[in-house]
Amino acid sequence: MNLFVKIFLWFLAAIVLLVCVIVFLNWTVQTEPVVSRWRVSMQYQTTVYTETAGQLYALGGEKEVGEFLGRLRDSDRISEVDLIGVNGRSWLSEGVSANSYPDLMAAALASNTVEIQTHNESALSARQITLADGNKYVFILRWERPRMTPFFGDPPMKYFRYAGLLMTALLLCWALARYLASPIGKLRKATQKLADGDLSARVGNQIGNRHDELSALAKDFDVMAERIESLITSQQRLSRDVSHELRSPLARMNVALEIAKQKMNGDSLPLFARLETESQRLNDMISRLLTLSKLETGLQDFEQHELNLRSLVEQVVSDADFEAGAKGKSVKITTATDCRVVGSDNLLRSAVDNILRNAVRYTREGTAVEVSLTNSDGHATLRVVDHGSGVPDAELSNLFRPFYRVGEARDRGSGGTGLGLAIAEQAVKLHNGTIVAKNIGDGLEVEIRLNCVAP
Repeated sequence: MNLFVKIFLWFLAAIVLLVCVIVFLNWTVQTEPVVSRWRVSMQYQTTVYTETAGQLYALGGEKEVGEFLGRLRDSDRISEVDLIGVNGRSWLSEGVSANSYPDLMAAALASNTVEIQTHNESALSARQITLADGNKYVFILRWERPRMTPFFGDPPMKYFRYAGLLMTALLLCWALARYLASPIGKLRKATQKLADGDLSARVGNQIGNRHDELSALAKDFDVMAERIESLITSQQRLSRDVSHELRSPLARMNVALEIAKQKMNGDSLPLFARLETESQRLNDMISRLLTLSKLETGLQDFEQHELNLRSLVEQVVSDADFEAGAKGKSVKITTATDCRVVGSDNLLRSAVDNILRNAVRYTREGTAVEVSLTNSDGHATLRVVDHGSGVPDAELSNLFRPFYRVGEARDRGSGGTGLGLAIAEQAVKLHNGTIVAKNIGDGLEVEIRLNCVAP
């Protein structure tokens, strides 16, 4: 689960919890005050209704009282109105008697105040009344319990309010999560670009006018990237300049060696042969270093055109097999499929040649380096497999670093400069391809993948 989803869900959970707490507090805070006010209202209105009934009886008799009780029964809040005499006889009531509410009547007659009995869904209030004719009754009212208005109202509006609240929460959580996670995503993309070799990757101008820890992190990243770019550029420039400056004295040294060879005697021949070999090796190293520097910095222009990759590989394999035969080794093609790519003939030839030379150098004597070229899913895949000692898995990612060697098996005694695979990697990258190395069986496999031209 990525950071954006985590932040979004945490914000959403916090809002849902907050709404639940607000609803609960609203219910607990309002319930008791509402009930208390209801009791006070019942006491007051029962007193008022009792006195009104007595006055109406004195003015208009039973007819006026009956009409008044009828109006009370039509009220939404009152469901029952009774007048019950002390002798148990009901008057202007609806089939009730003293036996219906014995405790309530006894309490009302004894106290001469309003008495209340509360039930689950209703409440009874009672107060004695003495009419103008001297008869004593108990005036009883049944009140419907007041219902609190739901926090989100009554249907169907409450469902619209639920939907509105949910949409608001989702949009707010999405906006907050986006605001927090967006800079991290941009930092991650910039980091990936930097790791892929794009030293110009920056993220500060993408953060906006933020003034928080994430914007500070973005600025620190830009400072780090700028420093890395400066160091690597300086290193590449130094390598290129040093290599270029070394070529002139090296050329003069070779001229001096040729002159010295003409004047040497027989005893000095092995020494001069050794000097010539080392000079040639140094010249080759400088040439490769200059090539790598140009590829890394993009200073080398190369012409791209459509070419037959199979034909190119067969030519390079033929040359490599001829050189390998002198060392008791061979290079052979196991599979070769026609495929055409767009690129530079010289760069691709150099990449394949360097990989084959490296494989021939480390494969065991009497074995063959196996080369296969396949075309599938619009990609050309070239595999070169040697039968050497392989490479420790932890070192595989370092094989394409300049001047890198692994242990004793791949040291200077093997004759390598440590630049061949680095040059091959840069050449493949310039063609938007990939190159990887992995251990397979008793040797090492190097795989190149390039985009093919549609037939």
